Amino acid sequence: MTTPLVECTDVRYTYGRREALRGFSAAVGPGLVGLLGPNGAGKSTLFGLLSTLLAPQRGEITIAGDSVRDVAEVRRTIGYLPQSFTAPGVMSVRRVVEYAAWSRGLSTARSRDAAQAAIEAVGLRERAEQRVGSLSGGYRQRLGIAAAVVGGPSLVLLDEPTVGIDPVQRVQIRQLIGRLAASATVVVATHLLEDMSSRVPRSSSSTRGGRGSRDGSRN
Repeated sequence: MTTPLVECTDVRYTYGRREALRGFSAAVGPGLVGLLGPNGAGKSTLFGLLSTLLAPQRGEITIAGDSVRDVAEVRRTIGYLPQSFTAPGVMSVRRVVEYAAWSRGLSTARSRDAAQAAIEAVGLRERAEQRVGSLSGGYRQRLGIAAAVVGGPSLVLLDEPTVGIDPVQRVQIRQLIGRLAASATVVVATHLLEDMSSRVPRSSSSTRGGRGSRDGSRN
């Protein structure tokens, strides 16, 4: 049996009186995992906890055996694409990805090599020197994914990666995510059933009320 990379046990998180997560438990293994639910279901809150931007108010989350409360250690193993990815418009695609690699603890030389690999993996090779401000929505999402996967993190978190892009680019992003899941655990949060229906064998329908994804699969 595959050892889970991510384990959540009885996780609870509230915003004042509003309960975002209640008794959420899940174990996530290798491959592609979908977190499916409407806006407000707690998907972004869970991603905030997994990415260490938020701390659990109750319960425990471990990634590769380390508690998410050990922020410095956990951040070396994760890559995160937030729902709204932003980068300075004057920076080039290459510089953004190199900076993401350096922020993950890679040396300057290794950051350059890792950035090149990530840029090629997401299909931005011809736009590596292009400024972020001139990219279309689809190419900007690819850049965000490159920044998330640079350096080969064990866990990649993608929050609504196909929102706001045209149908053709949406299909291309889905295909890209499928390829990434061959070498990492990729968790995708989305409210679009079509993003996940043909690619994820098991997925969550809600993060509220204790339900969750149980494992991933490399198909």
